Amino acid sequence: MRCDAARAGPPPGDAMKPHIVVIGSSNTDMIIQAPRIPAPGQTVLGGRFSTAAGGKGANQAVAAARAGAQVTLVARVGDDAFGRQALAGFERDHVDTRFVVRDEQAPSGVASIIVDDHGQNAIAVAPGANANLSPQDVARAAKTIASADAVLLQLEIPLDTVQAAVDVAHEHKVRVILNPAPACGLSDEVLRGVDVLTPNEIEAGMLTGSEVVDEADAARAAALLRDRGAGTVIVTMGPRGAIVDGPDQRGPIAAFAVEAVDTTAAGDVFNGALAVALAEGRPLPDACRWACAAAALSVQCLGAQPSAPTRVAIERFLVDRP
Repeated sequence: MRCDAARAGPPPGDAMKPHIVVIGSSNTDMIIQAPRIPAPGQTVLGGRFSTAAGGKGANQAVAAARAGAQVTLVARVGDDAFGRQALAGFERDHVDTRFVVRDEQAPSGVASIIVDDHGQNAIAVAPGANANLSPQDVARAAKTIASADAVLLQLEIPLDTVQAAVDVAHEHKVRVILNPAPACGLSDEVLRGVDVLTPNEIEAGMLTGSEVVDEADAARAAALLRDRGAGTVIVTMGPRGAIVDGPDQRGPIAAFAVEAVDTTAAGDVFNGALAVALAEGRPLPDACRWACAAAALSVQCLGAQPSAPTRVAIERFLVDRP
């Protein structure tokens, strides 16, 4: 795959595109490629060092924009070089940044990422300005949220801010997609306001208190989360695809076999593409397959936002995989 092609954003304009509001984090990723992820106390001499734009909210916003949506991002960055770089990147991908605050009290978020020879990663995050994203920031964007086709959320921001966004969207009957990453305890009140919940197998296990190691476990976890109030649950399982449990659809969604270079942000790309597909009115199985294709393309490139594919790339990828 030519990763440089994935970096070009879609053209601006086009009132027919779905409108998605993403509320979440923005980070700068510091990436070290190493033969393996070090054990505690171990030093591993690695290879190349690089930086890339990241943060789950920002990743999902860029992924959705490249997949064909009009995207508005609600976020905070520091009033520093990393923040300025992030804003410039959003502009290149035609992401609306009216509600991205330059926080003078905190630095931009950063993440330290080690990627091993198999494309697996270990990540530590210093949230910085992301920790200051507040319900008041959500309130300032309330009119825009009310007119959106979908709201996309993650958990790298304070939980009361997530709750505020769920409440505003739910009040205006706007679809809420929550990617519960990184996993933490979620109240039934939050889950009842979520139309689509997208944990991976580790997050599904943490949310239900039961380890998820195979499709049967994932199906049980999805059912438990639906019982707690989530409308539809999609448990993503990397190269094993996904398990879907919704009012009208239940069962596995196959992944695409590709050689992974870096799995960083594969889940974010999946969620951004899924939000676009659902907002366009695609049936749930088709939307999941489209999102799986986007994720398969992303793992073939290094870095978070640099790996998010364009709509054209996703559709070309699917041509040979009917």
